[in-house]
Amino acid sequence: MSAFDNPTIKTQHNHVSVREFSDRVITEDERIAILESARASSTSCFLQAVTIVRITDPEVRAKMAEYAGNQAQVKNAPEFWVFCADYHRDERVCEGEVDLGWTEQLLVGCTDSALMAQNVLTAAEALGMGGCFIGGIRTNIQAVHQLLKLPKNTFPVLGLTFGFPAVRNNIKPRLPVEILCCENEYREPTDEELAAYNDTLVKYYTERDPAHPLASWKAKLEPTLKRERRPFIKDFLNEQGWALK
Repeated sequence: MSAFDNPTIKTQHNHVSVREFSDRVITEDERIAILESARASSTSCFLQAVTIVRITDPEVRAKMAEYAGNQAQVKNAPEFWVFCADYHRDERVCEGEVDLGWTEQLLVGCTDSALMAQNVLTAAEALGMGGCFIGGIRTNIQAVHQLLKLPKNTFPVLGLTFGFPAVRNNIKPRLPVEILCCENEYREPTDEELAAYNDTLVKYYTERDPAHPLASWKAKLEPTLKRERRPFIKDFLNEQGWALK
């Protein structure tokens, strides 16, 4: 059997973001299985510096949807989980005998949160579900932090909606392996390689939404990269005890 026929690898290769969900109910067995996949995630130095907040209260959901930029999927998805970097718990275990505030700890908290969130989505997809990561919760990060009653030395890194899909887009073409993966040292992609990928991406978006075709990959990147994003984040992190040194 080819490695490409492995069911886990097939699941990963078929990933698309899902933002519209059917009425099919996620069973308690499925939810617990996904949660156990979260618990099995890799974690730096066994710090386990992540807390998940599962949002079930409709009023809290509505607030989270508003704070995330009025994203309907946050309000309507069968499940919405928030992954929080968390050194508060470790500090309690160590009875305060810790040295927090290092930028490296910020990186660990973000990395562990992302690893756990990806484990959750992969588990959900393996059960026939789909989902979408919600970075928009950081747009109003102070309000989210207060709404979830998070203590100091924690912060919400990202959210995840998931459930059984009502609509699935075609698979979006990623960068080809030749550009993505270098050997031993960084390799600049050629202009021809980048142009070929640009053509592939333009074709995908034109077929997906003929009324609003993508002009170029550059047109997709520039709106994000040309402006400063969430300039208040650093001050918020510092206030919560992160990245002080």
